[in-house]
Amino acid sequence: MNTKNKVALVTGASSGIGEATALQLSKAGYKVYGTSRRGGKAAQRAFEMLPLDVTSDESVDAAVGEVIRLEGRIDLLVNNAGFSVAPAGAEESSIEQAQAIFDTNFFGTVRMTRAVVPHMRRQGSGRIINIGSVLGFLPMPYGALYAATKHAIEGYSESLDHELRTRGIRVSVIEPAFTKTQFEANFMEPDTKLDEYREVRAALAERTKVLVEAGDKPSVVADVVLRAALAAHPKRRYTAGGRARGLQFLRKYAPANLMDSGIRRDLQLDVPQARRTS
Repeated sequence: MNTKNKVALVTGASSGIGEATALQLSKAGYKVYGTSRRGGKAAQRAFEMLPLDVTSDESVDAAVGEVIRLEGRIDLLVNNAGFSVAPAGAEESSIEQAQAIFDTNFFGTVRMTRAVVPHMRRQGSGRIINIGSVLGFLPMPYGALYAATKHAIEGYSESLDHELRTRGIRVSVIEPAFTKTQFEANFMEPDTKLDEYREVRAALAERTKVLVEAGDKPSVVADVVLRAALAAHPKRRYTAGGRARGLQFLRKYAPANLMDSGIRRDLQLDVPQARRTS
């Protein structure tokens, strides 16, 4: 695909995967507009930044409208904005907290898609790339809500791709594993903590830090986003990084009990507290 005069809109582009993706797309020739809730100074980046809160219909419409006003088109939408609750028992988050994470991670994607698709339909072309996770096909214990949002993204994206492909629009999901970003620094603490989970919650917080530190760089994910964006015949799903590919293979071919024991071993769930190590 020739990227000359192509316009990309990337949510959650102030840091991490979103920033790396916006930079990679810019290098490839796209005119890129990144977004964050606070916006940003264009002079500090290789791409434009716009303020956008994906939980607000008005904010979404305003940002998309601004790009259309400036460029007249949107060729690529990358839905990346999201957050997670810190590792915790599923019952340690209230219904309100569960709704909050879905409002950003899933309904934020839905809002952005609904705002952009009419313009892509009129163009007769477009790409939508949603940043999912290996947790969208392999749930993590003590991460039930985040995994649920990523499962929702998987189903939504596949259905949407079937609906839109005859109109020249394709939809893909990128599935990274642990990525070395500041993502965990923005974890939302569970709002109904229970003492029964105190020990495992603390142990998993430390284990998660170790796994994130050993994870892929954001540029690994950005490279896959660019590959999906430029593919003549895009796939619905792309894993990003060796760990993600390995987990996808195991999920597909390994016996369920072997996968279960592997997950628990990797997260040290059955190791006594005194013996847990990083």
